[in-house]
Amino acid sequence: MSSFRMLRLASRAPSHGFAVLKHHMSSTTAAAAVCPSRIGARGFGSTAQQMAEHGEETFEEFTSRFEKEFEGVRDVFELQRNLNNAFAYDLVPSPSVISAALKAARRVNDFPTAVRIFEGIKAKTENTQQYKDYLEELKPLREELGVNLKEDLYPEAPH
Repeated sequence: MSSFRMLRLASRAPSHGFAVLKHHMSSTTAAAAVCPSRIGARGFGSTAQQMAEHGEETFEEFTSRFEKEFEGVRDVFELQRNLNNAFAYDLVPSPSVISAALKAARRVNDFPTAVRIFEGIKAKTENTQQYKDYLEELKPLREELGVNLKEDLYPEAPH
């Protein structure tokens, strides 16, 4: 039964709507309509499911997980969602994670997000030396991808 017909039957008056709907649907289809998890439907993202499976995550596991997440990015929404998830933790993502994020931003052709990644690093680092270390390590990739820093784009703006 098409989903449109199911919706049409379900939207009828309460006196006979569910009876008609129940009559037209098999028990498997009804269970799937009520509870998508019974047919193996996955959630929107994999991050929450992975965190539910194990309590604590080491920095190396965090790094490898987000490297994989950024390698699978196919659009701007996924890129920004993964960046929000990565920067939400109480740590600064490793340069390899930042590198994967920058490559993903280039792959989806999102220059503003690439610039904002460095703003996120600046906000997360504890001091200016740590920020400079990140910039130094990521400089070859920045030059290869053509990503400028906000400080370079707007030198007169307060930082």
